Amino acid sequence: MSPSLWQILIVVGIFVLLFMGPKRLPAALKSLGEGIRDFKKGLDGDEIDVTDSVKRQQMADKEKEAAAQKQKEKETT
Repeated sequence: MSPSLWQILIVVGIFVLLFMGPKRLPAALKSLGEGIRDFKKGLDGDEIDVTDSVKRQQMADKEKEAAAQKQKEKETT
C-alpha cells in the first residue's frame, strides 16, 4: 500500500521543521513565496513580449501586402 499525498506532505513538513527549525522557517517560506511571485511576473512579462512581437509581425506582413498591391497596380497601369 503506497502512502497518500497527505501522508507524504506531513512527513515532508516534519523533515522541513526539523531541518530548518521553527525560527528560520518563516524566512524560508517568505523567500519561497517571493520567488514564486517573481517567477509568475516573469511569465506575464514573457506573454506581453510575445504578444507585442506577434502584433509587430502582423503589421509588417500587412505593410508587405500593401506594398505588393501597390506594385501590382503600378504594373497594370
